[in-house]
Amino acid sequence: MDNKDLVVNDFCITFSTVNGSGSATANTTLMRALFKMGIPVSSKNIFPSNIQGLPTWYTLRLSKDGYMGRVEHDHIIVAMNQATLHKEVQYLLPGGVFLVPDDFVLPEINKDVIVYTMPVKRLVKEAEVPPTLRDYISNMVYVGVLCHLLEIDLDLIYQALDYQFKGRQKPIDQNFNMVKAAHSWAKSNLEKRDPYVAKKMDGTKDCVMCDGNTAAALGSIFGGVQFAAWYPITPATSLAESLIEYLPQYRVDPETGKNTYAVVQSEDELAAIGMTIGAGWGGLRSMTSTSGPGLSLMSEYIGLAYYAEVPVVIWDVQRVGPSTGMPTRTAQDDLTMVNFISHGDKNMVILIPGSINECFEFGWRAFDIAERLQTPVIVLSDLDFGMNQWTAKKFIYPDSPMDRGKILWEDDLEKFLAAHNGEWGRYRDVDGDGIPWRTLPGNLHPKSAYFARGTSHNEDAGYTEDPQKWETIFARIAKKFETAKQFLPKAEIELGKSTKLGIIASGSAHAAVQEARDLLAKAGIQSDYMRIRSLPFGDEVGKFIDQHERLVVVELNRDGQLNQMLTLTYPQGAAKTISLAHLDGLPLDAKWVEKNILAIEEVHA
Repeated sequence: MDNKDLVVNDFCITFSTVNGSGSATANTTLMRALFKMGIPVSSKNIFPSNIQGLPTWYTLRLSKDGYMGRVEHDHIIVAMNQATLHKEVQYLLPGGVFLVPDDFVLPEINKDVIVYTMPVKRLVKEAEVPPTLRDYISNMVYVGVLCHLLEIDLDLIYQALDYQFKGRQKPIDQNFNMVKAAHSWAKSNLEKRDPYVAKKMDGTKDCVMCDGNTAAALGSIFGGVQFAAWYPITPATSLAESLIEYLPQYRVDPETGKNTYAVVQSEDELAAIGMTIGAGWGGLRSMTSTSGPGLSLMSEYIGLAYYAEVPVVIWDVQRVGPSTGMPTRTAQDDLTMVNFISHGDKNMVILIPGSINECFEFGWRAFDIAERLQTPVIVLSDLDFGMNQWTAKKFIYPDSPMDRGKILWEDDLEKFLAAHNGEWGRYRDVDGDGIPWRTLPGNLHPKSAYFARGTSHNEDAGYTEDPQKWETIFARIAKKFETAKQFLPKAEIELGKSTKLGIIASGSAHAAVQEARDLLAKAGIQSDYMRIRSLPFGDEVGKFIDQHERLVVVELNRDGQLNQMLTLTYPQGAAKTISLAHLDGLPLDAKWVEKNILAIEEVHA
């Protein structure tokens, strides 16, 4: 095949396997090897919520241009599950590759599809793999075959296996020997008939390969987390597990050898949020991680933290609801719940990361915001970020001191009393920003004590049913959330030439929208773009809405929740916002976004 016909570093491979068969090791090994070649890569893992036995799909995207979103169709399919072969061929692009064990019965396949068969069972048998490991090791056959077809250096595979197995030589050798055997067979028996090739480039310079839950945990560690309570729930569990893995490396007192943190797996979500609030009241940087069902259970306690003004951080790694929904599928369907969580009038601070880098950044920034504002901060991630691997720029570590907010220690309180006629009230605003001063347990000043109340209280933290006094508290807290806007990440706005069309999105939808805008530009449709990063909305959001004739709000849910929040806040823009909401449990793909915006623009042409 001529070089001009080659497709280099711009294609997708989907691995169709059985859940629990050990394919994750094979797939991530390939991904790490490609990353080491300098190729921007991302993964999408579609897996069932049972432990093993059902079909699972893992898509590995190579993109020389750095696109990280999902694509609907595949260029190469590695079909290791007989039961789903008929489905796989439907997603294969014309001229694509079908890689399959030689003992499988093939469905009807288009003539333009290139089929390679692999003697998986024979190669595994010849490798003298122990019977208990054959089902797992067999996945390394397709790794070896792909290394031949795509021209991947086997040394990179070895390095990836070494990383995967943390230097344990026996599993490294068992898996690598299988890769070598399959590669040798393919080199001798397969004539390459497809155009797909992986070649070294420099697209991953100064980059890391990471998932969002790990990034969030590392960001939280660098943000000074001292206490975390959690209860297992997909897809948030690995965030807490990453804390458990990495905290011992960074948060141990060198003199005493004692941990300077605590991570507690609680008996349920109620206990997790209760302990988190208790630690936050005690002055610790405290957090929990959960998903929608867990957040529902935490609702009343979150109201307590809001009204008692206790700083805590809550990570909500979203999945498809309502009820149990689809635990292993992604969504952006918790926004309205989070904004209105718990009963009564309130305002919630919400952060929405739009990249793996922001998962890290918001990990530490959330603590600063929570303590500055003395309120719960909820970070909305999702399964696509949380559990999938992405190529990301190296994390930028905070270079400024922690913002602990308005804390009074003994000397501080004495000076405060001298400046304010001997008066200090836990819930009194003396600065006009709606944020009171607080003391922490351990303060020995005789006037430092107060009751942290979820009941109606006055400025001195005393119980009251006086309507004027608690109305004063309510008004002050509302004022605090106007102050909040100066501390929250502003929406990112990309303005081109004066355009009538504005696109609005948030979170993981950003990857699809970025790519879709490039596709739209090639089709002659220019657009401006605003990515929402926090609520309450900053002034820049309203300005962007006012500047455009049409606004398409792209999001991953059924009801257009972000669009609802925008029209509620900016009713003057309701007539010109168009909700482009979609929910099928899969990450958004750029082609879908492009197609639908083209249809909208055709109507308004």
